[in-house]
Amino acid sequence: MDPKKILLVEDDPNFGSIMKSYLEMHDYQVTLKVDGRQGLAAFKERPFDICILDVMMPEMDGFTLAREIRKANSRIPFIFLTAKSLKSDMLEGFKTGADDYITKPFDSEVLLYKIAAILKRNSGSDHDSETTEFNIGKFVFHYILRSLTINGETQQLSPKEASLLRMLCMARDGILIRKQALETIWGTDNYFNGRSMDVFIAKLRKYLKADPGIEIVNIHGNGFRMIVNQ
Repeated sequence: MDPKKILLVEDDPNFGSIMKSYLEMHDYQVTLKVDGRQGLAAFKERPFDICILDVMMPEMDGFTLAREIRKANSRIPFIFLTAKSLKSDMLEGFKTGADDYITKPFDSEVLLYKIAAILKRNSGSDHDSETTEFNIGKFVFHYILRSLTINGETQQLSPKEASLLRMLCMARDGILIRKQALETIWGTDNYFNGRSMDVFIAKLRKYLKADPGIEIVNIHGNGFRMIVNQ
């Protein structure tokens, strides 16, 4: 199997070089560029499977670069890297269609899991995978913005909460297989990730209780099912 190709655009040459070497150690093929214009030129020259973009860069910032990349390829996944954790910046990132947003410093192993999960999520050919907005009973859920709105009030979801709720929406008439959710969102199916997912399911139940017609039920030994009674 050919290695997955990553476009890494990072203006700190030392940090970028370390990240490139680390990702290549884990069998990714990485092209490193140091500003937005170089990154856009590289993207137009050859195909990539995922882009990792620093936000604050000379010549062209990460948000602008992402919008230009989207014009060339509307489906390419990307992750933003930033030294800032401002909510406005995070919202701007997700409005451009980002799959994730990571604040420096971060755990390199976590980045690996995120990359693997995003690539797996984007590998399917099902046209339904393009759906980003859902009506859940009285709620409107916007996956890209990670917002859950009812009666004009909005709950901001974490990336994992949004991904898990989206998988529940996609499997609404069936069962969300526990193993599938763990491998897609957490990267691997193990005891600790399983306990983590149970916590996230509990959080989603809390958010959705404003509509008594919505229920997330356990399917013993298999997974979860979201039931919406109109």
